[in-house]
Amino acid sequence: MNKQRLTWEKISLELIRPFRIAYGVATVRDTHWIRLEDDIGWGEGVIPSYYQISNAELYACWNRASKSDVPFPVSIHQVQGWIGEDGPGPARCALELALLDRIGRIENKPLYQLLDLPNPKKLVTSYTISISTPQEMAAAARSIKKYPILKIKLGNEEDEACIAAIREVRPDAKIRVDVNGAWDLPTAKKMVRRLAIYDLDLIEQPLPRGQVTELGILQSTTNIPIVADESAQTIDDIHSLGLAGVAGVNLKLMKVGGVLTALEMMRVAQEYNMRIMLGCMIETSIGVTAMAHLSGLAEWIDLDAPLLIKNDPFEGLTYDKHLKISVPTSPGIGVQTRRTK
Repeated sequence: MNKQRLTWEKISLELIRPFRIAYGVATVRDTHWIRLEDDIGWGEGVIPSYYQISNAELYACWNRASKSDVPFPVSIHQVQGWIGEDGPGPARCALELALLDRIGRIENKPLYQLLDLPNPKKLVTSYTISISTPQEMAAAARSIKKYPILKIKLGNEEDEACIAAIREVRPDAKIRVDVNGAWDLPTAKKMVRRLAIYDLDLIEQPLPRGQVTELGILQSTTNIPIVADESAQTIDDIHSLGLAGVAGVNLKLMKVGGVLTALEMMRVAQEYNMRIMLGCMIETSIGVTAMAHLSGLAEWIDLDAPLLIKNDPFEGLTYDKHLKISVPTSPGIGVQTRRTK
């Protein structure tokens, strides 16, 4: 039997607490572990259901790649050509991560060196508190007093009460708000005015994905940075957001299709003097560690997914007690299976 060039395995990630955002609530998220032949090269592919990408679409992309007789790339410049443009972003991302991991291991270089990037910064990641009652969200914030940066999910009728309750128990914290597109423009204008007294660090995706012009209008009304997430999926999106005057973008590897595209998007964003956040989906340490290799180019990071799940099978980036990250210096992405104690 011929050796398989590429295999994948579905992994169900169990969340420590129900994860509720404006789109709905989840207790489990499925991800996929991609492995190249001889187990040299690991990647990950995952996308939340609200992006409306099916597992079947992921599998079709990986099936095509597994049947390719073209040799694996030996240089980063060959990677995107090998993958091609067919297939959804998370499927292409998984392949790209595995190929870059393979090249890094062969060249004995960590990913950031392979890509000729600055040394990763030891930034502090935000920690996410999902939508609940003001009392429960305040209790969650109080229970993590060592974490200096909180990312608060909003999108219901108690949004201001939630922020007020959290600010009362955590006057020391940097508070970042993520609305996941749940407000319309009139609501957003009102909420930005009302929330300004709580000293917010930024407001992420207050409006639905297609409302780029409106995001710019909202930004013109406030000094609080408006950061696009769902509205920042392609390089064309970055141009549109920059021209609209939006202050920042949150880039996620699974959303944009991989590290190399993310780097191109970062360069375009910098041309517009936009501020950059590195984010993640609910994913394992494979994807999150890969993104952390880019932290030398970012101002903000939201890379807390491994802290939100019970059963991450891998270990890579590490966090200190205040959630300052450290990126592994071992070859490739630098992830290994978690050691049992």
